[in-house]
Amino acid sequence: MVYIKGKQLNTIEDIPGFGQFSEAQRATAVRLLNSRESFFYDSSRQLQFEITYRANIVSSAYALKDSGARFATFQTARANRNFWILTAYGGFLIRPDVTPADAITDIFVNGRKYAFECTTSMMIILYKGLLETIGPTTFNQLFRGLLLWSTEHDEDLQLTAVMSGESLAGDIRYIQNPEFHPATPQWQGENLIDLGNGMFFGHGIGVGMLGEFIEVLNQRRRPGATTSAFLTAQIIRPNFRRMAEYTGHPLRRLLV
Repeated sequence: MVYIKGKQLNTIEDIPGFGQFSEAQRATAVRLLNSRESFFYDSSRQLQFEITYRANIVSSAYALKDSGARFATFQTARANRNFWILTAYGGFLIRPDVTPADAITDIFVNGRKYAFECTTSMMIILYKGLLETIGPTTFNQLFRGLLLWSTEHDEDLQLTAVMSGESLAGDIRYIQNPEFHPATPQWQGENLIDLGNGMFFGHGIGVGMLGEFIEVLNQRRRPGATTSAFLTAQIIRPNFRRMAEYTGHPLRRLLV
């Protein structure tokens, strides 16, 4: 369910700008409208921002899949040193002589020079989706000093955790593998991007349905394991409504 200034939108014709949306944006808009979860906006611009950003997260996930970037643990991560400084803990710290937009874009252009853990991949996808949404000028203003590493993120990305929501395209989900093999702790779980229509992307595995990811993780359990990997309830997503303000106030930090 979607509300703008307290008024519920009942049909797709009620969604501002629906006729100008791309096919992916229309699919996202319909899912929001028909969701059991309620989404509240102060303006049509906030709704349009979320629809656009969600669609761009999905396209960025597909782009990362095709980039040639490989899976690695934090200990074996690698990056293009023309754009990133590889930290001792496997993070990517942007070089001071390059722009954030160019550094993020390089991961998708020269993916074979990169290898990273699945949590890092989620951050890369979110940043690339935002870059496509707000453009390089605003992106560069917001994300100087960018660090890509695990769940650490710039405050301006505004990630929030939802425990009882409905998963939508562009959301981050997590499969937990409680009886993972101790020799391969990187398979204790898998972060996923919801692509819509029952499909997901997980770095190091690819694109598939939920059951396929669970099957992969189940093959990487300790001997004698009996507990299956499972999808957790938590949904991670950017605070779209607050982030929409970047389009009007790109230099203002929006701390919670």
